[in-house]
Amino acid sequence: MTTETVLPEGTMTVVPPPHGRTAALLTLTFGTFVVGTGEFAIMGMLPEFAQSLNLSLADAGYAITAYALGVMIGAPLITILGARLSRKELLLVLLIMFCLGNFLSIVMPTPGLVEVARFLTGLPHGALFGISALVAASMVERSRRGWAVGRVLSGIAISTLIGAPFSTFAADHFGWRIAYLIIGVFGGLTFLGVLRYIPADKPNRKNSPLREVTALGNTQVLLTLLTAAIGFGGMFGIYTYLTSVLQNVTHVPEWQIMIYMVIWGAGMLVGANGGAWLVDRNINLAAILALAGSAVIMLAFSAVLHSNISLMVIVFLVPTFVNGLGPALQTRLMDFAGDAQTLAASLNHSAFNIANALGASLGSVLLANQFGYGSLGVGGAILSVGGLLVYLLALALLKKSGQQEERSPIL
Repeated sequence: MTTETVLPEGTMTVVPPPHGRTAALLTLTFGTFVVGTGEFAIMGMLPEFAQSLNLSLADAGYAITAYALGVMIGAPLITILGARLSRKELLLVLLIMFCLGNFLSIVMPTPGLVEVARFLTGLPHGALFGISALVAASMVERSRRGWAVGRVLSGIAISTLIGAPFSTFAADHFGWRIAYLIIGVFGGLTFLGVLRYIPADKPNRKNSPLREVTALGNTQVLLTLLTAAIGFGGMFGIYTYLTSVLQNVTHVPEWQIMIYMVIWGAGMLVGANGGAWLVDRNINLAAILALAGSAVIMLAFSAVLHSNISLMVIVFLVPTFVNGLGPALQTRLMDFAGDAQTLAASLNHSAFNIANALGASLGSVLLANQFGYGSLGVGGAILSVGGLLVYLLALALLKKSGQQEERSPIL
């Protein structure tokens, strides 16, 4: 472990929200819930989506790919272009883009144009999450940053627990376009909440996009992002094929699949809040425990596929451990990103989506080569261990350089 240095209390400015911190944090949490729902909704309503556009399930999946591509491109691009805006201004612009993207998804008549709309909707995704985390951290004392970040990012977990199942219900009964209409309207409500409840920080009109990019030369920032891109992958590898496992290996009744999905969402919620609690006590322990623990749990996944009850426990524990990594990495980026905090926080969610693609692709390769569904747990454990090794390398390089872990003020 490296020695941590806490800056004097006066070096960090706590920004008071105009109508209280509770209202501001709830607004940001609701925003991450809405955006998370917009991302995960299509996975549950894909059959209805495909049928309405006369597509196969495989071809309908390109809409998911288009969104993910928008996330990976949009996070750095929009953050760099918006370098001179205040965080509140940028949040408002991003929410407008998110709403417009969802409304465009509703009116586009052909599959290709729907994919374009989903790409546009994904553009503000990463920056929205990253900036929301930074704004949350700016409203609390340094010792509570993990708690604030975890609370806001828990909206993602709530979206898997409530938002995605509700979207599936809406799509089944009213059509997928209505589901996206509701998501767009909720995005508009978030816009109004940000306008009223989020403190107006001072924009840096002299800031330049180049300054954001060059500040990312910090090795610790790059290794933290790499930890995210690898370490989250195993969770997505298992989640992508969980329904197939339940149908083809565990042989649960169709109605039980939704129960497993709810259990998974509950695990994500517990992980986000538990990880945030531990971050405020020992950030490195939080990250190491999340990665090492998830590797062990994923190996257990491979051993319990035929046991309904045991698999339920593992389905809860996998996202609990992996999602506990989120607050640790987001907070660590705040510590080391310097002048590029906004860009680094946004790129964390690009890394998250890279992990999504990596985990799903590894799972596809394992299954295509007849390794069986049990190999998903082994592959996931390998990715968790890979993320752990990258994180330990970051700590070793930091110790070797003689630096102490910096505590960048969240201004």
